[in-house]
Amino acid sequence: MTSDERIDTVLPEELVTAARRVIEANRAAGKRVTLAESCTGGLVTAALSEVAGSSNVLEAGFVTYSNEAKIELLGISSDVVETFGAVSVATAWAMARGAIAKTHADTAVAITGIAGPDGGTEKKPIGTVVFARAVRGGDPDDIAADMRCFGDLGRGGVRLQAALFALDLLMPESTGP
Repeated sequence: MTSDERIDTVLPEELVTAARRVIEANRAAGKRVTLAESCTGGLVTAALSEVAGSSNVLEAGFVTYSNEAKIELLGISSDVVETFGAVSVATAWAMARGAIAKTHADTAVAITGIAGPDGGTEKKPIGTVVFARAVRGGDPDDIAADMRCFGDLGRGGVRLQAALFALDLLMPESTGP
């Protein structure tokens, strides 16, 4: 690469376009967002940070790939992870609540799942991803979380679909998964 060449993004255009919509809508609404990502490994946070001016909206991004990171960085109870597993509504909800508690963001989205090629089971096949959305000041008993199965699209395909879905959840008008 020469000094004359510019690279504006290394991410898929559809992901950056979706991230741009999230940044613009949240900026207009005066809202800040945070992410707690596991199987997407920071992909959603990276997409948001590709957008110029994202620092007005993007508060933080936690990549909590291991169970220990979920517990230590987000304050999730080890009992939740041990009882329900890392890929569960309970864990995703705890991740979202933890991300809200650790930041000043208005909205948090959590993503945990099985991107493959290993790790799938009959009950939770490859492509299973759980999403949760928490809003500052919201009722902690009002759980906004859901499990989706994107199918075995390949590791990159599952992560891309999960990231796109998560970006939709970050829109100010979203009510959850």
